[in-house]
Amino acid sequence: QVQLVESGGGLVQAGGSLRLSCAASGRTASSYAMGWFRQAPGKEREFVAAPTRDGRTGYYADSVKGRFTVSRDNAKNTVYLQMNSLKPEDTAVYYCAAVLGGTVRPMDVTSYSRWGQGTQVTVSS
Repeated sequence: QVQLVESGGGLVQAGGSLRLSCAASGRTASSYAMGWFRQAPGKEREFVAAPTRDGRTGYYADSVKGRFTVSRDNAKNTVYLQMNSLKPEDTAVYYCAAVLGGTVRPMDVTSYSRWGQGTQVTVSS
């Protein structure tokens, strides 16, 4: 089973930037499709972004398009989420997710079988 470890969360002012990382470990880590989700207090977990398997492009939620960039380094089995122009409404726990072999529904939370512990992102106004 792949293990996922997120890092890079923190407190930032509105308009600032953060970069999240998610490292996947395990013998089959390179075989997993990965994505980012977030969950704010009192709200359901929602899709943020997911890279394509080659890491060259990605899928994005409308709320983050143009501000966030997702990428993947297959040599390191690591996925990144560069977050720019952060807004207070981006405040949430951000989770990395993975599914063995891939998914035809990368934006669907139910597509993923493995989850990281989450990292808190807080954007102050």
